[in-house]
Amino acid sequence: MRRFLYIGVFFSGMASLAVELSASRLLGNYFGSSNLVWAAIIGLILIYLAIGYILGGKLADRYPRYNIFFAILAWAGLLIGIIPLISRPILRVASQSFDSMQLGPLFGSFVAVLILFSAPVILLGTASPFAFRLAMNDQKKAGRISGEIYAVSTLGSFIGTFLPVLWLIPVIGTYRTFVSISASLLFVALVGLWKTESIKAMLKYIWMPFLLALLSFWGLRGLDKSAEGLVYETESAYNYIQVQEINGFRYLRLNEGQGIHSVYSPSQVDYNGPWEQVLVAPFIAPSVCDINKIKSMAIIGLAAGTSAKEALLVFPNLTIDGYEIDPKVVQVGQDWFAMNDVRLNVIIEDGRWGLSNSNKLYDFISIDAYRPPYIPWHLTTLEFFQEVFNHLNPNGAMVLNVARIMDDRRLLDSLYATIHLVFPSVFISDVPGTFNSMIFASVHKSDVVALAANYQCLANQPKTPALLLNNFSKTLTNLKPDPNEGTIYTDDRDSVELLTNQMIFNFVASGKTTVLK
Repeated sequence: MRRFLYIGVFFSGMASLAVELSASRLLGNYFGSSNLVWAAIIGLILIYLAIGYILGGKLADRYPRYNIFFAILAWAGLLIGIIPLISRPILRVASQSFDSMQLGPLFGSFVAVLILFSAPVILLGTASPFAFRLAMNDQKKAGRISGEIYAVSTLGSFIGTFLPVLWLIPVIGTYRTFVSISASLLFVALVGLWKTESIKAMLKYIWMPFLLALLSFWGLRGLDKSAEGLVYETESAYNYIQVQEINGFRYLRLNEGQGIHSVYSPSQVDYNGPWEQVLVAPFIAPSVCDINKIKSMAIIGLAAGTSAKEALLVFPNLTIDGYEIDPKVVQVGQDWFAMNDVRLNVIIEDGRWGLSNSNKLYDFISIDAYRPPYIPWHLTTLEFFQEVFNHLNPNGAMVLNVARIMDDRRLLDSLYATIHLVFPSVFISDVPGTFNSMIFASVHKSDVVALAANYQCLANQPKTPALLLNNFSKTLTNLKPDPNEGTIYTDDRDSVELLTNQMIFNFVASGKTTVLK
């Protein structure tokens, strides 16, 4: 019987971590994957498990029977499978609330879904103390038995950590991942009841998998999120991905949907966003005004290739290395955003790691991997910008797309201060009509007079594309004064997440409802 007991412990440990990782994706699709969301999920899961440990110990002392143990696992399994079915309509409300920044329903949806996890996770928490009580038939072996049980549970948790992220969610999606976890735990519980008690004990719960199958068939049909013009959705190990088609334009949105990551229209090339401002970067260095001499570019955060497409239109001799960590985003770019130019070399890697392991030098490097308002801290540090500097040609330049939250410019100030320790010349220009700002940095010392001279030189050349000239003019018009102070970010000490959290709290406290795009 102990063998089946340990199997139950293994699967309960696997389910607990698989549910936690799947919860992060379930909520991340609607609320983002910031450290605040992660902290809420991990913190409450730990509290639920702690309650389960206490209840499991008390229950096991009072009813030390195998049928109780496996019945608990069966109920936990069923409740895990019900989570996505109940949460789906709640999260659709959250999706609509996020689009219009209705903070009350948004917060209520977040709390409601987290509460849904309480019952199954508490039940899973009872497994280890209950199993220890059942296996304890010799006090002299108490240490060994407890070690075995916690080792088996931890091994299950190890499997549960990787199974959803690396296989289940990318292949079958978040909702069906919950159902799969549920079905596996139900199967183990029913077999355990049969083997340790009787077929009759198992038949008392045989209705559970049939109910789960019926509810899953009824509740998992249709699109995951309601969104205007939604033509495609999928999930990857990194993102929930949406493609919208509105008035002839295609938009790429990820996870909670705040921020357009790429846009495409076969009849238009200027989308009045940050993608076009990237084109100005090679001309930040003094005395650079020949589009034919711009031959190499790297993009960290390729997405579906809007910046790459525009750069290839403007610079006739250009080749691009585009770094994108998510292969499914690349596939979406190729299928839906015409990202198929042979001069674009797609590299599916983390941008910092890929750049540091490259021996290439570039005329300019664009960094567009920030997902507003959440920023990968390792792309904000002094060491990272030094790596970028080291991969630029003698007249090279860098451009960084930064999303603001309303008029809060503290993030811009800190990034400016950090970058200026590496690059001798740094400029900030706001993108009109958006909450985006562009930070330009040059390997060589430059100033506004040099920028204006480069613009005039390009304007005097009849073959200079209007797309470049128009956006160069916007950049010059919207240049901002250099900040006076800012926090320096390093690999050892980076407070960018703390700052973005403060900015979000300030935005919520302000009561403003402007959508961050």
